[in-house]
Amino acid sequence: MCDPLGPITVTKEAGHALIGQAGRANSAVTTVPSKQDAFVGNAALRVGQQIIPHSVKDGLAYRGRVFLEVVTQIKSRQDSRMKDLSNEVTSVEKQQYRQKYGLCVIFLSCTMMPNFKDLIQFEVSIGHYGNKMDLSYKPLVSTTQYSPVIYDGNIYHYVPWYNTKPVVAVTSYWEDVSVRMNCLNLLHFTRDRLKANLDTLKSMRNPRDPALLPHWEKLRRELVEDCKRPLPCMTDHHKATDLDRKRWQLRSFLLQELAQKAREAKPRDMVATVEGWLYRLNAVLPEPQVSLPDVMIWLMSKEQRVAYAQVPAHSILFSPTGALYSGRFCGKTQTLLLQYPEGEGPKDTLPAHLRVCMWLGNVMDSKHLQLLRQGEVVVYAETYENQAKNKDQWGQQGLSRCPNFSDVMGRKALPKEDFKAPHGWHWQGQWRVEPQRRLLLDTDINKSQVLEEVYENQYRNTMGAWVPAAVPNTDMDGHAMEARESMKCPQGWYIKKNWTVELNHAVDNEGWEYGVGIQPSGLPRVWNSVEKTYYSHRRRRWARVRYRNHGELSHEQETLSFLQLHHPSLDEKEQGWEYGTFGSKFHLNPQPQSQFRRRCWHRRLAPDKDKGIAPIFCLEGSLAMDLKEQTEKEVDRAPSRSLSKRLGDAWRPAPEDIQLPNLPFIYCIFDKPHYYQLFCYIYQARNLMSNQIHSFQGPFIRLIFLNHSQCTQTLRSSAAPTWAQTLIFQHLFLYENPQDTKESPPLVMLELWQRSSQGKESLWGRTMWSPVVWLDVQNRILPPMRWHPLVKELGNEEGEILASCELILETESLRERMPILSVPWKNGVYTLPKSIEPTLKKMAIEILVWGLRNMKQVRAPQLLVECWEESLQTEPIRGFQTNPNFTESVLFLTLFMPTEEAYALPLMLKVVDNWDFGQQTVVGQASIDSLQPYFCDPWAEDYMPPRRPILTVKKYQELLGYLYGKFWFKSSKAEDEYEHEVDWWSKLFWATGDLQQPFKYKYKDYHTLKVYDCELEAVPEFQGLQDFCQTFKLYQEQPKLDSPVVGEFKGLFRVYPFPENPEAPKPPRQFMVWPQKEDFPQQCLVRVYVVRAINLQPQDLNGLCDPYVILKLGKTTCGNRDKYQPNTLDPIFGTMFELSCTIPLEKDLEIQLYDFDLLSPDDKIGATIIDLENRLLSGFGACCGLSKSYCPSGPFRWRDQMPPSFLLERHAKRKGLPPPLFNTEDDSVFYNGKKFKLQSFEPKPPTAHYLGPKKERLALYLLHTQGLVPEHVETRTLYTDSQPGIDQGKVQMWVDIFPTELGPPGPPVDIKPRTPKRYELRCIIWKTAQVDLKDSTFSPENLSDIYVKGWLFGLEKDMQKTDIHYYSVTGEGNFNWRFIFTLDYLMAEHVCVLSQKDYIWSLDPTVMKFPARLIIQVWDNDIFTSDDFLGVLELDLSDMPFPARHANLCSIRMMDADPKWPYLLQHKRFSLFKKKTVTGWWPCQVLDGGKWRLSGKVKMTLEILSEKEALIRPAGRGQSEPNQYPTLHPPLRNEKWFLWFRSPLQNIFHIFWKRYRFKMIIFLMIVIIGLLLFNFIYSAPNYLAMSWIKPELRLNAPIKIYANIISSSNTSNANSSILTTQHPNIKPMNELKLLQGPMNHLQDIFPELPVPQD
Repeated sequence: MCDPLGPITVTKEAGHALIGQAGRANSAVTTVPSKQDAFVGNAALRVGQQIIPHSVKDGLAYRGRVFLEVVTQIKSRQDSRMKDLSNEVTSVEKQQYRQKYGLCVIFLSCTMMPNFKDLIQFEVSIGHYGNKMDLSYKPLVSTTQYSPVIYDGNIYHYVPWYNTKPVVAVTSYWEDVSVRMNCLNLLHFTRDRLKANLDTLKSMRNPRDPALLPHWEKLRRELVEDCKRPLPCMTDHHKATDLDRKRWQLRSFLLQELAQKAREAKPRDMVATVEGWLYRLNAVLPEPQVSLPDVMIWLMSKEQRVAYAQVPAHSILFSPTGALYSGRFCGKTQTLLLQYPEGEGPKDTLPAHLRVCMWLGNVMDSKHLQLLRQGEVVVYAETYENQAKNKDQWGQQGLSRCPNFSDVMGRKALPKEDFKAPHGWHWQGQWRVEPQRRLLLDTDINKSQVLEEVYENQYRNTMGAWVPAAVPNTDMDGHAMEARESMKCPQGWYIKKNWTVELNHAVDNEGWEYGVGIQPSGLPRVWNSVEKTYYSHRRRRWARVRYRNHGELSHEQETLSFLQLHHPSLDEKEQGWEYGTFGSKFHLNPQPQSQFRRRCWHRRLAPDKDKGIAPIFCLEGSLAMDLKEQTEKEVDRAPSRSLSKRLGDAWRPAPEDIQLPNLPFIYCIFDKPHYYQLFCYIYQARNLMSNQIHSFQGPFIRLIFLNHSQCTQTLRSSAAPTWAQTLIFQHLFLYENPQDTKESPPLVMLELWQRSSQGKESLWGRTMWSPVVWLDVQNRILPPMRWHPLVKELGNEEGEILASCELILETESLRERMPILSVPWKNGVYTLPKSIEPTLKKMAIEILVWGLRNMKQVRAPQLLVECWEESLQTEPIRGFQTNPNFTESVLFLTLFMPTEEAYALPLMLKVVDNWDFGQQTVVGQASIDSLQPYFCDPWAEDYMPPRRPILTVKKYQELLGYLYGKFWFKSSKAEDEYEHEVDWWSKLFWATGDLQQPFKYKYKDYHTLKVYDCELEAVPEFQGLQDFCQTFKLYQEQPKLDSPVVGEFKGLFRVYPFPENPEAPKPPRQFMVWPQKEDFPQQCLVRVYVVRAINLQPQDLNGLCDPYVILKLGKTTCGNRDKYQPNTLDPIFGTMFELSCTIPLEKDLEIQLYDFDLLSPDDKIGATIIDLENRLLSGFGACCGLSKSYCPSGPFRWRDQMPPSFLLERHAKRKGLPPPLFNTEDDSVFYNGKKFKLQSFEPKPPTAHYLGPKKERLALYLLHTQGLVPEHVETRTLYTDSQPGIDQGKVQMWVDIFPTELGPPGPPVDIKPRTPKRYELRCIIWKTAQVDLKDSTFSPENLSDIYVKGWLFGLEKDMQKTDIHYYSVTGEGNFNWRFIFTLDYLMAEHVCVLSQKDYIWSLDPTVMKFPARLIIQVWDNDIFTSDDFLGVLELDLSDMPFPARHANLCSIRMMDADPKWPYLLQHKRFSLFKKKTVTGWWPCQVLDGGKWRLSGKVKMTLEILSEKEALIRPAGRGQSEPNQYPTLHPPLRNEKWFLWFRSPLQNIFHIFWKRYRFKMIIFLMIVIIGLLLFNFIYSAPNYLAMSWIKPELRLNAPIKIYANIISSSNTSNANSSILTTQHPNIKPMNELKLLQGPMNHLQDIFPELPVPQD
């Protein structure tokens, strides 16, 4: 830790650290993002070598401030380098110029004080300013004048200020934080008004109160109005920090949200809603950047600080912006309860009850300062002139140790001539004598009688004779006193019996006691009653009693008249002298032994002309010299004064030789008081828990109002003492303006006391509140009575008082309409007015007293019931250890009770233990605050009183039960060993829906199970299973959060109206009177089914735990530590425990969960407790839940002791109904006046298996309509004592209770955890098709080296792969490869189970569950690079699609489980565990561009075999032996080097055509076009030549040519190509006919050729 006065470096975000401050607890550094001052006050600091006193250690002494910057940075390593302040801090620091603040405090009253023997005064300080012990600061008028405390006539004392109120004025210099404080005060105003409305709302406990809804609307309206008021903007203010801006945004947003919620709030759960709003408002209220220290008010006696009050500076800070932005108590009267520093002062006492009016603000805003509406502020300079008697002459010659002029305490002061007026003030008038009659008051003035005592002292001379001592008359401490013969009775007193010797203590017959004188005082320290020769001193006590002579004036009026008394007849020299000595009381009249006198001189000061500020803030410095001269003198006197020295002087008392500054005194003087009357209406106190047998002995109320007090009458013992009394104070006077009194009235204090039989009084608690003030009695309305909490020390509430108060101003109208006339007078006391007294009605209270539980170390307890002033008690339970139930069953009590719910009476339960010789002690108690839940109407037709449970059976029922258990529950061994397709876990998963793919069982509606997410007692419809009797916890004292429970009471209450007329018919009794409880104690068989636990708290370092279950029932403990569930937070136990117990001796079943540890002791995770007795006694059938169906056999067998027909009969008997009548002919039953048929419950005959007979099914249907507990699983929360109230996890379980007298129970339910079954999956990869090709070779075509990998999800370590199919250019691959996987499959949950250790050193394996999913992947093998992924196929073995028969039918839509058109495109799916084997094609997919596409197809054979079948039909992996089932031959593949020769055309086709098909097509088109062009170019010249030249054609040649053309064109079988003729004229007809067709074309070629003729 660094030096508190040196630099402080903290690595946090830029902010301000609150180290400690005046009046605040010493706190550590608080991180806030801002820059400002901090207060320093460390409890462990030393200044030099001196230890700081307790006031500093308690954080009550201001030590200074620190201006710092706090920055938060995240760094990887610690950086210890010092850095410069940021620019923002530097700029803020430049603006931290200080302004002058003024603090003014008016002390109005100080009451409820203990008896201070010495004079007291008050000191006001803020920071160092005003601390008169710190001489390093300028003197200020920070202390009041010394005053005595006088007796108030009851038990307290008060300061008699009356019309002269002391005032202090302190000036100081601080930074301007007005913007921040304005925002804070505005929030405080909103919070205070909301809290006040909430308190009023809480006091309205009657929901039918007509004022409830209007007050709710008023609360909402005012909250909306306050939240709409904008906060002072911080975003652009030059002095605002980042924290100011962020908090301004947060606060503004919260106010907007609260305003919106207030508008929308409905009148439901009003108190809880408003408390939520108040909590959120309080969360943003703290201001971490408060640089103004708190104002401290110290009560001082003998220059020692005795008690203090601490006032936050912002609460009295003035703001020129407006009243709402000023402090709550700025310029207003407030009440302060002073307190002793920690560890000092007596307990249960208040040092003082102080009323003050305070103002703090900038002095520039104090020009028109007027705190009160009336009263004149005056300033006086004061000094005392001292004289001593010397040779019967009064003068200053005999003053040896006392100065000529002093203050009231005898310290040296200035003479009158040396006083100088302070700057800004001047003298008004001359010095005059003003006796301070307040200091001369008789402190016993308000006592009715006073005991006076004088000790007569003697010593033994040298002759051995007793002679008078040098000081013959002293008090008990040896101080000199006046002789008893010369002591006169004061005025206003009288004496009945004169001085007598006191003989009622250890003295001899003459009253002497003896001792040996011890130096230096020479007085004995120990006195004895027997005279010895060596005793040198003796004394005896003389005593007398003087009594008050009551005159016409009251005590207070006598005191006031004495203070106003003057003696104008005396001359100036003899005026105003007080006679006595310092340290003792002074008198106005001289006494014969008086040797010293003094008188007080006053001179008034008046302010100069107006300077713009309040004149009292100019009273700075001493009246002896100027402030500058004093400062120069201090600097010259101590130029090298160290800081530690100055800090030490701040708390060290001033030495005797140091002259304290002469300061003026400020008073606020009132002319005349205003008179009031106070009416306090006190009705009742409640919720008072006492360890005495009689709840509250001799209770009475003491009412304190200012310096007045009264007491109510003392009542006899009562659990709820009721006074119904009005206490009236008349002619009370207050000097403040009545309007000020109305706005801030003095608080009324009520104290509850109890008086023992010996007359000793002890305080129980106190409460206080403001009375209702009426300035005009014409508008007076009696205030309604409210419950006020009684508070003990440490703020603990110890009961409530129903009362109200009003304060009425005495006016002329009051004399016409006296309020006291409206208060009835009865039996010597004022009672309550009828309009506010609660209405009483005669009521009957029936109490079912069942028994006591868990009471330890008791012998013969009995129950004492107290309600109001009535009480009843049971007979003691003599054999408590064997039967803790009461012998009697019902207590009956009639009394008058209030009809209003707000005034409902509590009921006290006390357990009294009886010991030998009649000794009785209270061993436990409970309080029922409200009896409203137990009100009933016994005349209602549908009302059913609680009835006792039936736990016995008749003879014929025993026979039927025997036959039922013999036949119905007798099952064959084969049936028990039969493995059903469903089990109990199926019902649980049907109810919870834990399985994503639940097993589809068509009869599951017949076997439903209810899973409660809470305890069975917390289910609302079962009334906490306390319908017969409730459990009330017993405590030794008033129950608190951590109070230990000492026992329980089992019982129930019923409250109903009782006729006051004795002739009227009496209502029926609610509880039956049972002469004996023969059924109890009851032997029972208990089956506890612990299913599983959820969300347990981790206990091990790995974040898991190893839980196991331990059960405790009485002295029986069961559970196995070795059966723990390793490494899990959600263990599945599936365990059934069967125990035998005796209820109620063993009624609490405790289920504990522990964490298994190998070396260290096992840690307790948590526990839950079940009250088995409540379940046994409940009428909801909580012993054994009702199954949905009655099945004598099968997987869901009936487990209760009796069939449903017997249960229905017992239920009807408990409800007071006739037994049910069954009719087997039409399958009906007549029950409760109605006829029920089976057909109405079963419209169609059920097809489910194992159902019982119709009679039992019908009875079971009726039982389900009665609201009984069904077959269930409850979820109980685990708690631990080390972390009370914190959820440690939950456990799901249920309990079955079977009384042995009802017969044998049914078979237990098998809830053992499901065990997986070992299977072997055989997967044969036949071939692949259309697989993507990835590799590129020297040829332009891609190819792939395909292989297939496969594994089961969660079993990646057992991954297998095929061999490689090289150089696949078509995407086809042949493998004939077998994968073999071993898996443990849980058929009911469709998951695989894997148990393995996380680490080598792990003790236990961890069990994991995962879906049975086969993953097949197709890969491309690469030698030098990583393999390429080609596609994946994932198949859920329990829900997989059917494969395709051919590859061309295989598509990616097969894998879509939820298609868009399910009825048209949904692919059929199946479970491999049912079909066993399947072969076909499945698609492989690959993710491309965020979408799945087809990347190949694989043909497989999948076969699932049980472990036994796998052993019968073994097979090897791949193609290894045993290669069977089926035999896999190596696939036919092309060798790599012969690949091109086996299929060249095919390879060429794939190589060239697929890759270059577009180029080949383009090349072919270009070749064709080129040929056409070549032909055209080749033929064009000949054509053009023939066309242009036109040569003649010879006759013969063309014929030959023509013949040749004809022959070659039309004759298919001609052997010669030349046609010859014999004569030119011969023309063959056939040939010419043939030429007729093509001649047209020939003419185009040969135009000269003649056309053939027909």
